[in-house]
Amino acid sequence: MTSFEAFSPKAQDAYNRCDFNLLACLAFPTASKEHVRSACDLMHVLFMFDEYSDRSTPSEVRKQKDAVMDALRNPHTPRPKGEWIGGEAIRQFWERTIQNATPVSQKRFIQSMDEYLEEVVQESIDKDDHRILDIKSYINARRRTGAVKPSFSIIELGFEIPDEVMSHPAIQEVVLAAIDMIAFSNDIMSYNLEQRRGDELHNMVTCVMNEYHTDVNGAVLWTSDFLLGAEERFRTALAALPQWEEPLNSQVKAYCDGVGQWVRANDDWSFEGERYFGNKGLEIKENRWMSLLPKKRATEIGPVHIDSSLL
Repeated sequence: MTSFEAFSPKAQDAYNRCDFNLLACLAFPTASKEHVRSACDLMHVLFMFDEYSDRSTPSEVRKQKDAVMDALRNPHTPRPKGEWIGGEAIRQFWERTIQNATPVSQKRFIQSMDEYLEEVVQESIDKDDHRILDIKSYINARRRTGAVKPSFSIIELGFEIPDEVMSHPAIQEVVLAAIDMIAFSNDIMSYNLEQRRGDELHNMVTCVMNEYHTDVNGAVLWTSDFLLGAEERFRTALAALPQWEEPLNSQVKAYCDGVGQWVRANDDWSFEGERYFGNKGLEIKENRWMSLLPKKRATEIGPVHIDSSLL
C-alpha cells in the first residue's frame, strides 16, 4: 500500500501500525497462498476507501465509488490519469484475484461491493447533513457500510456454490448474524477513536445514546446485549443448515465456518493491532476499561496514531 502514496508519511506510519495483514490472516487461516494474498490486498483497499470516504464530500465519495466499480468491471484497463488512487489500487487487487476465483464468486463479490459502496455514499450524505439515524435505520445501513459481506466473498473464491444454495434462509441468517457481530462490535471498538476525530455520527453507540438518552456506558451495554442476540441467531441458523450432495455440502460448511472465523478474527485483531487502542489493546481487552480520548478533529486523510497514555 505504501507504493500508492495514498497518505502522508505520518498517516502512513499510523496505517502500518493497524496491521491489516494480520486481520486478513486471522480471518482466513486455511486459505491458499493466492487467496491469502487477495485477502490482504482487499483489507488494504477497503480501509483505504474507508479513510478517504470519511474525509470526503458526498460528491467526492460518489466519484470514488464510480472509480472502484469501473476498475472491478474493467480490471485489465489502466485507470485514467488524475483519478483517485483507490481506483488503481482496486484494479490491481482484482486483476490478481480473478486469476484464482470462480465466476460465481467473482459475480457475488462485485455485487456486494456495489451494495457496500452505495450505502457509504448515503452515509456521507447523512454525515454531511449531521443526521443521526434511529437504531432500526442504522442497523439496516450498517449491515452494508461495514464492508463485511464483500470480505466474506474471499472465503468462496475457489467454490462453486450456486445462487439458489447461497440464498437459502439458513445460510442468509448465518451471514447476517455474523455481519451484525462484526459490524456492531466494531462500533464499540472504534467509538473512542471516532468521537476523538468528530466522526462518531455513524456509530451504534451514538444512535443508542441519542434514541434512549443514555451515556456511553449505557449505549455500550445495549449494544452488547444486541451482540449476544446475534450470537444466538448465528448458532441457531448454523444448526438449521440442510445437507447437500458433495462437494457442495463441504463447500457450504467451509463457507459458514469461514464466516464464523471472521467474527473471532475481527475481535482479536481489534485488540492486537493499533488502530483503535494503540499499544494498549491487550491490556484493555483484559481489563475492559479505558478513558475517552480528548477530542481532536482530524485535519488530513488517513489513520492517526493513538497516544496510549491517554487511554
